[in-house]
Amino acid sequence: MKIRIYYEDTDAGGVVYHSNYLKFCERARSEIFFKKQIAIFNKDNGHFLLTKANCNFLKPAKLGDIIEIKTFITKIKKASVCIKQEIYKKNSKLFEAEITLAFLKSEKVTPMDEAIVKIFTDLVKEQNPSLVSE
Repeated sequence: MKIRIYYEDTDAGGVVYHSNYLKFCERARSEIFFKKQIAIFNKDNGHFLLTKANCNFLKPAKLGDIIEIKTFITKIKKASVCIKQEIYKKNSKLFEAEITLAFLKSEKVTPMDEAIVKIFTDLVKEQNPSLVSE
């Protein structure tokens, strides 16, 4: 997903404010969920909640830059999914994060439905075709 950096994303010096990197990652994850028709929030069917984020700020993005957010599924567990997200400006990595999303129903962590696990498994195969068994 590509995003242009606007004035509202920056501090007084024109540098992207640190919390906005997480916002950009959230948008990219949400777009994947929308495209794959995974409910981001559905009180009855469950939803995902960010439970852990390990972030590395490597270089600043600035006003007017066009950045690209890349998202990779790294681990699928019974009740959570681990995701790596990286933000680039051209070929230069600006930011990386390892994120864990837990699946909740009725405000309790619960195993994901098989259909959701399959969507994540298919995403992993799309991202790394060499994992597809013959």
